[in-house]
Amino acid sequence: MAQAFTYCRICEPLCGLEVTVEDGAVARIRPDGAHPLSRGFACPKGIAMAEVQNDPDRVLYPLRRRADGGFERVGWDEALTDIARRLNALRARHGGKSIGWYFGNPATFSYSHPVWMHGFMSALGSPHLYSAGSQDVNNRFAASALLYGAPVLVPIPDLKRTELLLMLGANPLVSHGSIITAPRIRDDLSAIVRRGGRVVVADPRRTETARAYEHLPLLPDGDAWLLMSLLHVIFAERLEDAASCSRQAQGVGELRRLAEGFPPEDTAERSGVPATVVRDLARDLATAGSAVVYGRTGTCLGRHGTLTAFLIDAVTLVTGNLDRPGGAVFGASPLRTEEILRLSGLASYGRSRSRVGGYPDVLGTFPAGVMAEEITTPGPGRLRALLVSAGNPLLSVPGAAALDAALDDLDLLVCIDLYVSDTGRKADYILPATTFLEREDFPLPFLQNHLTPYVTWTERVVAPRGEARQEWEIIEGLARRMRLGVGSFRAQRLAHRFGLRPSPRFLADMLLRTGPLGDWYGLRRGGLSLRGLRSAPHGVVLREHHRTGTLRRRVLHKDKRVHLAPPEIVEEVARLKAAPGPPDGYPLRLIGLREIRSHNSWMHNAPTLMRGGRAHTARISPQDAARYGVQDGMLCRISSPHGSIEIPARVTEEMAAGVVAVPHGWGHRGGWRTANAAGGANVNLLASPDPADLERLAGMAWLNGVPIRIDPAPGGEARTAAGGA
Repeated sequence: MAQAFTYCRICEPLCGLEVTVEDGAVARIRPDGAHPLSRGFACPKGIAMAEVQNDPDRVLYPLRRRADGGFERVGWDEALTDIARRLNALRARHGGKSIGWYFGNPATFSYSHPVWMHGFMSALGSPHLYSAGSQDVNNRFAASALLYGAPVLVPIPDLKRTELLLMLGANPLVSHGSIITAPRIRDDLSAIVRRGGRVVVADPRRTETARAYEHLPLLPDGDAWLLMSLLHVIFAERLEDAASCSRQAQGVGELRRLAEGFPPEDTAERSGVPATVVRDLARDLATAGSAVVYGRTGTCLGRHGTLTAFLIDAVTLVTGNLDRPGGAVFGASPLRTEEILRLSGLASYGRSRSRVGGYPDVLGTFPAGVMAEEITTPGPGRLRALLVSAGNPLLSVPGAAALDAALDDLDLLVCIDLYVSDTGRKADYILPATTFLEREDFPLPFLQNHLTPYVTWTERVVAPRGEARQEWEIIEGLARRMRLGVGSFRAQRLAHRFGLRPSPRFLADMLLRTGPLGDWYGLRRGGLSLRGLRSAPHGVVLREHHRTGTLRRRVLHKDKRVHLAPPEIVEEVARLKAAPGPPDGYPLRLIGLREIRSHNSWMHNAPTLMRGGRAHTARISPQDAARYGVQDGMLCRISSPHGSIEIPARVTEEMAAGVVAVPHGWGHRGGWRTANAAGGANVNLLASPDPADLERLAGMAWLNGVPIRIDPAPGGEARTAAGGA
């Protein structure tokens, strides 16, 4: 028996884990009490990773589809050789632009997977790169591109020093935070109140976080209306920090003019927030010693997500709280992250446009909501082969029925995954990937997001089960057979010219050692290197707080100022002003929610997370339940203009009248027995499959505020009478 220390790579807190290994296998996982940031905390998902690791339903060997639709085991060489042959045949006939890649959320938690994938797609010359980011976070990067000229320059709320936090569309007591890495975020929020500050949670649902602090009820997709009305009050009452506006920004006058059209008396109907409450909140934000606005996924999935993300920073700036202690600060990385991403071409926005819909790329990716039509629309650049890694787009992309049908039109579908997912059941090949416990890692994408500056490295805890391989190894093996040189970074491309293929470990060490805190290969005593981090199994805290006063040197606009009124935003504000009301026949609004024992679609096969009779339900207010004849536990039918699902109702006071909440990621039909048995429905069947309904500035999926109606399902009353669904 041995103990090993690593960190969780399920969600962004990256909590420290202590793993007990017996006979080369994971026996138990518990929180790492010596981790300097998580300090003995880990959520149920991290602990249950032992069940994912040892799951009998895991794919451990390459699988090939048989003629009868089932799968058979094949060797790695046979699988990769055939995939490479088929891809090269498509390249020869239709060009590299006929090949695409979709990657899911877990890919971002690997330091090597995204780099090799981007390099592979770059070598193909294909624009068809899609990610789960278009159902999650891409408009945050689009907003940063417009504000700062740099999509990866994203401020984080300085929770440890703020006096007033306004939180929109986030429930960190369940999700543990996003675009901020703070493992003990509950403690950070409670500390704000203990020192006399306030945490205000604006949300359509009285979430776990809203119940713990001040709840500000908000209508679904009402965030942009609220933020514009806050700006209206701040400017109208001359509450803006004139010195900060003058020093940091351009376009303040135009933003003031735009805000004039959104007095809180006029926006109350669209935001759901009374005018008196808006005015008091605006004054509090402007006069607090320090304040910050923070928003996450709930703000990203409406009709105006990029505008909302933009306005979050705009309110913070005009109140004098951008790039200052207690406000929104810009995290620093021990790597030259921003420069590396810019030089590699990965930090892009609007550099190219999608063939279908004309959407701008975000970090080199296009919206997954156009994939179905990219497959079915004839013409040059038609998508004919798709590789999917760490993703399950059939349960995450809007209009899943259209994508389900489109996947059948592909010449080749390859999935790299832990399971035969709902998407994988349609694949020609399924290639087994390692879990995060079976690979070394470095938190490359999150180094700037740590609330407390920090860095760590982990070796693998156990050897891969079966014949599982890391994604970068799979990509490298495929690229060799296709005679492609994979390279996202200049060092990689240069090495390939000399016949060398540097490993991810080599590149990470080089970037770390030549970074701002690196040891420069022994020239700087005490500097960072992978060798040094390996001797610190719990990681290294770099300083107590991020430095402020760094904004001017990090903004990439030529004038070194934050742009508060770029043409895209001016146009989007006009679109907001003219936004139509809800369609007739659909009186309710659908929102999503996070569950503490779920993570998207891939953790419903862990028995510990599913015990206790967990069921997929639609949460509805008592008022709406009475109005539409729905009882608690009754099977109900939820319909939108685009589809319908049947799901048991859960009547609860946490829901505001007019709003229904349904978690995503349920309704499995893959090769995972516990997940399939759990039942549920794919809520994204209610979303529009039309690419024209994606958010214009980032191609984000419209998944919040979807118009719906709810009715008892046929036979639903009988189920309730018999004891519930």
